Amino acid sequence: MSVLQQPTESWVLAALAPLRKGIFSSLWFASLLSNIGTLVQTVGAAWLMVSLTPSSNMVAFVQGASALPVMLLSIPAGAVADIWDRRSVMLLAIAIMGVTSALLTALAFNKGLSPWSLLGFTFLLGCGSALYGPAWQSSVGEQVATKHLPAAVSLNAISFNIARTVGPAIGGFIVATSGSQAAFLFNTLSYTGLIIVLARWRRRRAEPILPPESIVAALGTGLRYARLSPAIKTVLIRSFIFGLFGSGIWATIPLIARDLLVGGPMTFGFLLGSFGVGAVGGALGSTWLRRSYDSNTIVTSGSLIFGIATIVVAQSQLMLLSVIALLFAGAAWVLSFSTLNISTQTSAPRWVVGRTLAIYQTAAFGGVALGSWLWGELAETVGLSISLTAAGTLLVASCFLVQRWPMHPASLVKLDPLRLAGDVPGITGLEPEAGPIVISTEYRILTTDAPRFLEVIYELGRIRRRDGARRWSVLQDLGDQTCWVERFETVTWLDYLRHQHRATLADRETEERVLALHQGAEAPKMRFLRARSAAEPFLADALAPRPYSGGADSHLGGG
Repeated sequence: MSVLQQPTESWVLAALAPLRKGIFSSLWFASLLSNIGTLVQTVGAAWLMVSLTPSSNMVAFVQGASALPVMLLSIPAGAVADIWDRRSVMLLAIAIMGVTSALLTALAFNKGLSPWSLLGFTFLLGCGSALYGPAWQSSVGEQVATKHLPAAVSLNAISFNIARTVGPAIGGFIVATSGSQAAFLFNTLSYTGLIIVLARWRRRRAEPILPPESIVAALGTGLRYARLSPAIKTVLIRSFIFGLFGSGIWATIPLIARDLLVGGPMTFGFLLGSFGVGAVGGALGSTWLRRSYDSNTIVTSGSLIFGIATIVVAQSQLMLLSVIALLFAGAAWVLSFSTLNISTQTSAPRWVVGRTLAIYQTAAFGGVALGSWLWGELAETVGLSISLTAAGTLLVASCFLVQRWPMHPASLVKLDPLRLAGDVPGITGLEPEAGPIVISTEYRILTTDAPRFLEVIYELGRIRRRDGARRWSVLQDLGDQTCWVERFETVTWLDYLRHQHRATLADRETEERVLALHQGAEAPKMRFLRARSAAEPFLADALAPRPYSGGADSHLGGG
C-alpha cells in the first residue's frame, strides 16, 4: 500500500462506518427507497401543475407548499421528538404521508385534481414530513456512536441525493409513459419498507431522571436555548439566507425545463437528476472536505458556487451548460446544508437536539418557502431569466454579508452532561411544584478584578438563562464593594432541578473562570429562597446559606 493510498482509504472507511450499525443501515436503505418515492412524487406533482395551469406562480407554489409545513410545524414537531418516543413519532408521520399519498393517487386516477387541491395534498405530505424530520434526525445520535455522528448525517444526505439522482429520472419516465397518477402510486408504495423497519426497531430509551415538560413549556425552552446559543443562532441566520436565495432554482426547475430549454418531463427529470448527481458527489467528498476546511469556509464557498450556478442556468439555453451548472449547484447545496445540519447537532446537547434541529429546519425551509414564492412571483412579473439572475446575484452577495456571522466550532464531547440532576443536599420535603425559587450566590471580588468578573459573570448569566433561569442579575453591595451577589429565579423547584440537569461540560470553563476570581478562604455562599404562605411548614434548612462545593449539589454552570 502506498503512502498516498492510506489516507484516502482512511477517510472513505470513516465516511462509511455508520453503515456497519444494524438499525442505521436498515433505516438508511429504507429511507433511500422512500426518498426515491418522494422525488418521483415531486416530479409528478410539478409536471401535473404545469399541465393544469400556465401560471408560473402556481408551479412555484408546488415547492412552496412542500416547504411551508416544515417552516410552520417543525418547532412543535421538535418538542414532540424530545418529549415522546421518537420511533412512535416517526411511525405516525409515515402513516400520515402514506394515507395522504393514497388519497392523492386515487383522485389522480379519477382525474379529480385541480391546481388548488394538488397544492393541498402537497401541503399535507409536507406536514407529515415536518413531523417526521426532527424525530428522524435527532434519533441518528441513538443509532450510531457520537464519533460517527457527522459521517451518519453525511450518509443520510447521500441517501437523499442518490434518490435525487435516480428519482427524477424514474419520475420523468413514469410521468412520460404512464402519467402523474402512476408517480403518486409509486410514492405510496415506497413507504412500505420504512414502516417495516420502524415497526421492528426496539429503540432503547433511557428512563428519564425528571418528569417531561409539557409541549408548551418545551417549545419555550427550545426557542430560548436557540436564541441564547450564539453557535445555533449563527446557523439559523445562515441557513435562512441560503434557503431564501438558493430556492430560485428549486422553485422554477419545471419552468427552466419548459421555457429556457424548451423540453418536457424527461428534460425536467434529467435536470433534477443532474442536480442529484452533483449532490451525491458533494456528500461523498464532505468527510474529506471537513478534514481540510472549517465549516465557515465550506458554507461560504457553497453559497458562492450555488449563486454562480444559478446565474449560469438563468442565462443558458444549452442543455449541456445547464447540466454542468446544476452538477455544481447540487454539490454546493448538499455541502452547505449538511454542514449547517451537523453544526446544529454538534452545538446542542441531547436533551434539546430535537428542538434545535426543528428550529434549524424552520429557518432553512422558511427561507425556501419564502424564496419559492418570491422568485415565482418575480418570474411571473419580469421573466424567468431575470428572476433567476437576481436570486443568484443576491446569493453571491450574501457571501460577504454573512461574514458577520462566522460558524462556531463545536465539540461533541463537551456537550455531555456536567452532573446529574437530583435532590440538593440540605433541602428536604420540598414539593416539585413549590416556587418560585430564588437562588443567590455571594462572591468576593477584588476591585481591580471587577471589570473581568463582570465580563465572565454575564457570560455565565447567558448560560443560566439559556438553560431556563429567569430574571438573572448581578448586584454589588454599596457598603462593601468587594461583595457581589448573583441572583436568578426558577418558576418551581422542579424547574431548578431541570436547570441543574442541563449543564454540560462545555459550561465548566465559564464556571471555573468565575470561581477563579473569587477571593477568600471560604467558597462562595449560596442561598435557596422561596415564597411562603403562613400556613406552610417552615423549612429552615432551605433558607440557610451553604458554601459552594463545586459538586453535584451546586447550581453553578446551569444544569
